[in-house]
Amino acid sequence: MTEQAPANEKLLATAGALFVSFPHCVTLGMQYLGNVGRKPTLKVAWRDDLVGNPASGVLHGGVITSIVDTCSAIAVTAHMDELETIATLDLRIDYLKAATPGKAIYCTAECYRLASQIAFTRAVCYHDSPDDPIAHGVATFMRDSNPKPMLAEGAA
Repeated sequence: MTEQAPANEKLLATAGALFVSFPHCVTLGMQYLGNVGRKPTLKVAWRDDLVGNPASGVLHGGVITSIVDTCSAIAVTAHMDELETIATLDLRIDYLKAATPGKAIYCTAECYRLASQIAFTRAVCYHDSPDDPIAHGVATFMRDSNPKPMLAEGAA
C-alpha cells in the first residue's frame, strides 16, 4: 500500500522541527525522525531522569503522553496546505505494557480525519516495532485555535 504524500512536505518538516523545539519536548530529548507519507515518527531516548519508578527503571507515563500528543499534532499538519494553530481537545492513552528500561521509545502517528474544525488522530508507541506496542493513543485537536500564527510569515 502506497502512503499518501503530505499536503505540504515543507510545512510538515517545519512543523516537526518546531514542535520538538518546544521547551518540554527539549527537556524530554524528543527527536523528529521524519515521516513516511503523512505519518511522522518521534523518538525519546531512555534516561535516568525520565524514570517514573526507580525500582523498575520504567519511564514515567508522562513521557508517553507527551510523545503521543506531540507526534499526533505533527500528524495533523501533514494534512494542511498552510500551518494553523491547533490545540489538543482530548487525549486518551491505553498503556499495553511497561516500557523496557534502557530502550528508546518511538511514536508514529496518523491523522485519519481532518474535518473543518476538528482533527482526529491515532498513535502507537513502541521500542523496535509498531507491531509490539507499548501504548496506543487517540486524540482530537481543534483547528485554528488561536488567531496568532505559530510561525513568522513565510517560514513554512
